Amino acid sequence: MPASKAQILKKAKNIKLLACDVDGVLTRGEIIILNNGEEVKIWNVKDGLGYHELKQIFPRVKTAWITGRESEQVKKRAESMGIDYLVQNCMRKKTAFDAILGETGFKASETAYIGDDIVDIQVLKLAGLSICPNDAVEEVKKHVDMVSSFKGGEGVVRDVIEIILKAKGEWKKTLERYK
Repeated sequence: MPASKAQILKKAKNIKLLACDVDGVLTRGEIIILNNGEEVKIWNVKDGLGYHELKQIFPRVKTAWITGRESEQVKKRAESMGIDYLVQNCMRKKTAFDAILGETGFKASETAYIGDDIVDIQVLKLAGLSICPNDAVEEVKKHVDMVSSFKGGEGVVRDVIEIILKAKGEWKKTLERYK
């Protein structure tokens, strides 16, 4: 059930881990498979800048991608974005999420998770702040604090990063860097 803006900001203020799915969140969920079997995904630069700013302004917030598919391109993109935890080929996302919490010592209430499909529901229910893209499946929308106004692959992660930085009082620092 969606939370109020005040509730979302209160939850976002405590975030120590931002985790998300890849296909349908960081991408539009479309996959191009070349003749050689290589997968091609299209990434949104706004999400990339969001991660960059999060790492620059508030590096204590850790990041994770938990995806059901496995792709060399995802691995390379995660490395270039400085993603702290990458779990691929994982359909039991709760298991991966729990392992990350165990390694970091963070509580589920200190996490934000962005997912778009039924495989994400278990983690969305556990996360302190749960978000889905505007085009997530209807079943997912029933289990989140916030439905972003953005579709997957069109800036939903950037949207959430801005909310987190604003809640922590750090967004003005980001804007100042570009004046």
